[in-house]
Formats: sequence, structure tokens, C-alpha cells
Amino acid sequence: MAYKSRVSDAVVRRLPMYYRHLKELEKAGVVRISSQELGERVNLTASQIRQDINCFGGFGQQGYGYHVANLKTHIGEILGLHKQYHTIIVGAGNIGRAVANYAGFAREGFHIQAIFDVSEALVGIDVHGILVQPMEKLEIWMATHQVDIAVLSVPKECAQETADRLVKGGVRAIWNFAPVDLALPEGVAVNNVHLSDSLHILSYRMNEKELFAAIDAARQS
Repeated sequence: MAYKSRVSDAVVRRLPMYYRHLKELEKAGVVRISSQELGERVNLTASQIRQDINCFGGFGQQGYGYHVANLKTHIGEILGLHKQYHTIIVGAGNIGRAVANYAGFAREGFHIQAIFDVSEALVGIDVHGILVQPMEKLEIWMATHQVDIAVLSVPKECAQETADRLVKGGVRAIWNFAPVDLALPEGVAVNNVHLSDSLHILSYRMNEKELFAAIDAARQS
């Protein structure tokens, strides 16, 4: 029987936000915070904050709230940030190079080990201290190295085939920037990042007031 998470996707999506804000609060010297104060900071209700955190156990104290450093540590462990992840990038275009050049990933345990691409113009270039290798070496490299996560930034036409090769090589999760939703076997995690979706949401927010004004006007006519 397929495994079903006990925690909703909505809660999981909010955890990195909590972690980021708690990290900022700790850096600012804040020792404790109430669910009300944290909710105001992240634009959620105190009840929602408590419900989300209680999915993983009770980390707060009535009348005290949450110890900022302790809660940050607990959420970091829930997110698996206390571990180290061997990561590769497939696709050394603009997105792939941007990911490789971001030093913050290594600080949180995501270590880029290798980069691959099919383009002769990109093979051999240095990206943040890593030489881009040709795709034909992917399976050979994976056979002798542990790979936990693959960053996939290739054209959509070859995304699924490339993902299948990565899964066959032992990849446990794929961060997919290709503009296609991947079909992966059970047990392999995927996060499909469609950059245009974020812009579409911004566009909606900009036009939301006019949209509902038009809908209300149509209903009243």
C-alpha cells in the first residue's frame, strides 16, 4: 500500500517559512515568541501556527510561548536540515549555474558535487569551482558517487527521460525546473518549480480587485 503522509502539503509548505523567520528572530536576539506574535509576523492566525506546529509535537509552553532557538532547531530537524545531502545539477544553463553559484545551499547541507550538460559549449567550463561534465558520463559518475538530490534544469522535451536516468542511478529526490510535471516512481520525491506560475500569481493579485468588481457587477445586472 502506498505511503500517505500524515501532514498536509499546505503545512509542509509553511515549515520553511517558519524556519526562515525563526532564524531571523534568533539572529536578532529574540529569545521567545508567542503564537500570536509569530502569526502576525508571517500573516497567519495564532491558531494556524499552533495547529501546524502541533502536527509534530508540542514545542510550546502555555503562558510562555515558543523558545525561538529551540523551535528553530526542531523545525530544522523536521525539514531534515541537520543532515548532509549530496547533490548534482543536470543542465548548466542559466538556472543550473544560478543554483550552483548560490553559496547558501551548502550552508544548509545541500552540497553540489557535479554538474552535467549536453552542450559542447558548456562542457568543461568552471561553475563555482566545479567543471561541467558531458551527459554521457552521468551514469558512470553516479555508479561511483552517492547522489541524494538532482537539480533538473533541462528542456521539457528531455526532462522525463533525464529524470528516469537519475532515478535509475539512485537519486532520491528531484528539484525540477523543467516546465513539465514529472512522473516518478513511489519513494522518489519531486518538487516541480514552474517559474511562470509565480508571475501568474502576481498578475492575479494585481488584477484581483478589478476581477471581482466585474463579477459583482455582472451578478447585479
